[in-house]
Order: sequence, then C-alpha cells, then structure tokens
Amino acid sequence: MNRDTSNLLARRERVLSPSYRLFYEQPVHAVRAQGCWIEDADGQHYLDAYNNVPVAGHCHPRIVTAMARQGDVLNTHTRYLTEHPILLAERLLATLPDALGKVILTNSGSEANDLAIRISRMVTGRRGVIVTDCAYHGTSDLLQGMSPVTGLPLGPDVHSITMPLAPEGPEQFAALVGEAIARMEADGIRPAALLVDTIFGSDGAIADPPGFLAGGVDAIRKAGGMFIADEVQPGFGRTGAGMWGFARHGIVPDMVTTGKPMGNGQPVAALVMRDVLALEFAKMQRYFNTFGGSSVSCAAALATLAVIEDEGLIANAARIGQHLMAGLAPMIEASPALTGLRGAGLFIGVQTVSGDIAAAIVNAMRRGGVLIGAAGRSNAVLKIRPPLPINVAEADHLLEAFARALAEVEVSNL
Repeated sequence: MNRDTSNLLARRERVLSPSYRLFYEQPVHAVRAQGCWIEDADGQHYLDAYNNVPVAGHCHPRIVTAMARQGDVLNTHTRYLTEHPILLAERLLATLPDALGKVILTNSGSEANDLAIRISRMVTGRRGVIVTDCAYHGTSDLLQGMSPVTGLPLGPDVHSITMPLAPEGPEQFAALVGEAIARMEADGIRPAALLVDTIFGSDGAIADPPGFLAGGVDAIRKAGGMFIADEVQPGFGRTGAGMWGFARHGIVPDMVTTGKPMGNGQPVAALVMRDVLALEFAKMQRYFNTFGGSSVSCAAALATLAVIEDEGLIANAARIGQHLMAGLAPMIEASPALTGLRGAGLFIGVQTVSGDIAAAIVNAMRRGGVLIGAAGRSNAVLKIRPPLPINVAEADHLLEAFARALAEVEVSNL
C-alpha cells in the first residue's frame, strides 16, 4: 500500500463512521473509471466484474454529457411542471407490461421498496410481508426488517421463506409461499405482500427454471396480497432476457421497484404500479420527494435507457453471459472448492464450499486485477456482474484471472 493510500485510509478512519466497510483485504484506492475498468492510485487497472450500478459502463460519455447539459439549464423538482419526469415515466412504462401504468420517482431502491410496502399495507389494510431468507431490500428501518442477510431480526409481521438454490418449479415455490402465509395467519397476521428480488441476488443468484416464481405470485394473490418485484439488481437488462428480471417468469407484478442502475450512477429510482393502486394510494396520502424526479437525475436515466437500447446491451448481456458460463463450467466441474453455477445473463453466481473459500478467491482475483464479490448463505457464493458493455476479450481476461485465483486458493486451502 503506497503512502497516499495509507494516509487516505487513516483520514477515512478519523472522520467516517466505523459502520462503513471497504471491499477486499487490501482496499482499492480508486481514482478514475471508464467502461468496465477502474484505475487505482498506482495506475493499476482492474476489470470491474462486480458493480451493477454503472450498467452502461463507468462514466459513459453520452450519460455524462446529458447530465452536464441538463445541470447547466435546470435542476428542480416535481412541484414544477417540467418535461423530464414525464418523459422518463413514459419511456420507463414503454418497457413494462401495459397493466403497469403509474410511476413515482425516488432517489434509491430503498425508497422505492419502502414506498411499495407502505402502499401494499395501506391499500390492502393488511400488515404481513413475505421475503426470502437471505434477502436484501434496503437501508431504511422498515426494510432492514425485511433484509435477513444483514443478520438483524425480521421486523414485525414479516415472515421469511428458505429459498432453494435449485427450485423445482412453480408448485414448489407456491408451497413455500403458502407455508409462510399459513404461519402468518396462525399468528393473526393477514398477508399484504410478497417482496422478492427476481434474480435472488443476495440469496446467491437463483435464476432457473424460468417460470418458477409464478406459483408464489398466484399464492399471495389468492391470499389477498400483492406481488412486488424488486428489480434493483436484475433490472435494466442484466439478465439478458429483456429489460426486467420478472419477465423470465411470465408474470406481471402489482408493483415494480427499480434503483441502482437506473441513472448509471446518478441517484434515481422508481416505483411503478397498477393504476388502481396509485389511485387508492392518492386518496389516502400525498407523496412528494424533493430529489426524486429531479431534472438532472431524469436526464441521466433517460440517457441510460437510450444507451441500453442503442448499444444493444441486453443482447450483449445474454451473449457474454453465455460465454462466461461456458468458460466457468469446466473449472467448477474440476474443482473441489466449487459446487455449482447459477445465473442469467451478466448476473452469475458460483457456489463455493464455504465463505472462507469465497473470500479467498475474491481477494486473489483482486490481486490479479479483477473485482468480484460474494453473497448468499455464509457469503459462500461468488457474485459476478460486470457492466453490460463487457466484451469477449474482457470476459476472457476474467476467466483467466478466475483460473489463476482458483489454483492459488486450492493450493493454499485444500
């Protein structure tokens, strides 16, 4: 670690709360980024195969220019009549099923999820919420109680289901949701919503078989509740099978929440819902968010949507995702440290035998110039989710680094 990095780390520790955490045993002192690459203070370049925020690539010039131009003209909120929030809502709705017709713009996925839960409870008059056992849905006090992966207790009226890593199909998922509803009702709680991330990213990238979510959606609706699709991680083309993760399952949610990738790094998110829900909510409560739907954030989101379409990033996610899966499969087959491969498009999970092994591989890859993460039970799943413009040469670089890191860890740990 060079002196500048050591000094910056010391300054950070003096002024920032210790609740913050840094990635990797040796932190990456990032100074700039472009496309799929991050450069550190020593001039070393890292292939970013972790961050789903810059979905169109770091510092995409078209998105940066759109933000700068709008910032030079107007940046205000939705209390004034301006075009950008309306245009963004129109373009967002054009990517979604016709049944979803109203948009509320927020700053983050946490805010969108918090609002979705509030609406589900107000409209149904019920309190119960079902989540998965390793879910992460946001940072608010309400959502911490719906994010078991944090290690904090479930909130009042929240029940979890243990998500199988290889679901059998809609009937199995329906049974799991049905069991949670029965437990809830035994406690005198009526179900308001089933809230799931449709790639189950924090549970370990559970994507297949397509369609398995449908049974649980039917079950929650039959019990009088709603289905909320958390698209913060799978949304904006990451699964390579359309713009939204829920589409792989042949379902139409009652509400859809978006977040991180929507502005390619600029804070902007949304809750999209059926018209009747928006109407009922508006009868009960007004909602205004000072920065939700700000002009510059909307400009960033509009440019991001345009780049995804114009550069064919969804098709690229499918193509490069298949390339990566094909390259990883024989390594997993041959390694005693690895036990499974899951995912869709450019959201890939590699199951390891333990959290310690996963951490060792993550840090070995960081030393080798590639950044990935870990998730799932005991943090034992390697999480690979690069920006969508990643090309074949960069994917091959990732595979070569993975092979080297795996060999290093196997020698040291097995």
